[in-house]
Amino acid sequence: MTSTLNGHVQHTTATEVAERLGAAGVKYAAISFVDMHGKPKAKMVPLNHLGQAARGSEMFTGAALDGVPQDVNDDEVAPHPDLGAAIIAPFNKEVAWFPGDLWIGDTPFEACSRQILKRVTADAAALGYTFNLGIETEFFLLTDDRAGTPAPASPDDNLDKPCYDLRGLLHNYAVVDEIVTAMNELGWDVYSFDHEDGNGQFETDFTYTDAVTMSDRLVFFRMMVGEIARKHGLFASWMPKPFADRTGSGAHYNMSLAGVDGINLFESTDDPRGCGLSELGYRFTAGILRHASAICAVIAPTVNSYKRLVKQGSMSGLTWAPVFACYGDNNRTNMMRIPKGGGRVECRAADSANNPYLGAALMLAAGLEGIREGLDPGEPNRDNLYNVSDLELAARGIGWLPRSLGEAIDALESDPLVRNVFGDAMFESFVAEKRAEWDSFTAHVSSWETDRYLRFW
Repeated sequence: MTSTLNGHVQHTTATEVAERLGAAGVKYAAISFVDMHGKPKAKMVPLNHLGQAARGSEMFTGAALDGVPQDVNDDEVAPHPDLGAAIIAPFNKEVAWFPGDLWIGDTPFEACSRQILKRVTADAAALGYTFNLGIETEFFLLTDDRAGTPAPASPDDNLDKPCYDLRGLLHNYAVVDEIVTAMNELGWDVYSFDHEDGNGQFETDFTYTDAVTMSDRLVFFRMMVGEIARKHGLFASWMPKPFADRTGSGAHYNMSLAGVDGINLFESTDDPRGCGLSELGYRFTAGILRHASAICAVIAPTVNSYKRLVKQGSMSGLTWAPVFACYGDNNRTNMMRIPKGGGRVECRAADSANNPYLGAALMLAAGLEGIREGLDPGEPNRDNLYNVSDLELAARGIGWLPRSLGEAIDALESDPLVRNVFGDAMFESFVAEKRAEWDSFTAHVSSWETDRYLRFW
């Protein structure tokens, strides 16, 4: 068995992992998995019990969790930790986090998010492909005053257009530097970070890897940023659109397929469409566009997500978020963008609240369908689609993405691909959970409604 200790591949057993972690000062292993929302759940195990935990000794009652579809009388699920993916927590080096796959007894648990992704990556591997993924991480750092209205971490930062603002970045240097230093300590290779388009909003960009590892890293990253922010008297928000007058937080998926030799199969120096993408990449893109509406329910999974996916709301500028199911070159108004230089495709509809295992699984499955069926996405859109008329959009065959979680769940429920990827248990649990979330929102009476209607007549 191979294991990775903060980025260094080792051939090892549970005993060897425990010995090496112990030598590094670790006391406990967090045996972890995620619920439907991509939130990590865990039990702590002293290192001398890691061998037992590796065999599934730690049991969890699935009925107590969202998206672990079980009845109260079912046998418990048990995560089998991935010994090759241990991460020593930079914010508490006495703890090592192990992502895991859920099992019931000797059988893999069908509705485990991580195993759903691993099933689809196995399908890709059978075709000779490795699915590589990079996720851009956007988040807000806010003051942790639960009695008042959350505000940007640095109260002096209140610009109309704060994107790339150096002052805002320097005012938050201590916490952002600690986050970036931790990422590099883990071997993630941060190549840039900046202040984003909302006051108190930041983005970190780091090197891509295989989809399972990248999904593990995003889950851990959200937890790590929250813990580091807490040390500084702040909290990190992964809410897609926390402020109506500011842009939201995306988690753009940058995707490519590699062959068995590791060479990027999406790169092309002879692309007649001029985007630097191979025919394989175009077919992959077409598959995603075919299932775009259903995919949105998974990569933009909250009521709040659809307040990000708008052209322009109660704000001074455009949102930079996609609203149409289409693709183009370096043009950010497309759902699927081919960044300058080609060689990858970027899905801009994904937001910071998504479960990356489920999102990556569904996009990969849709992309593979596009490859198998030889789908063609048509010509790339190079103009500002926010300014294109409805008549012209219709002539190009461009449709809207879902405008609410309710619309997205309707699309997901009617798309057979999703059930095939998720399996019956996760599919039905996801639909039920998100349908209940939407119904709860539509029944809620908001302050906007009372402000507008209470004394209107």
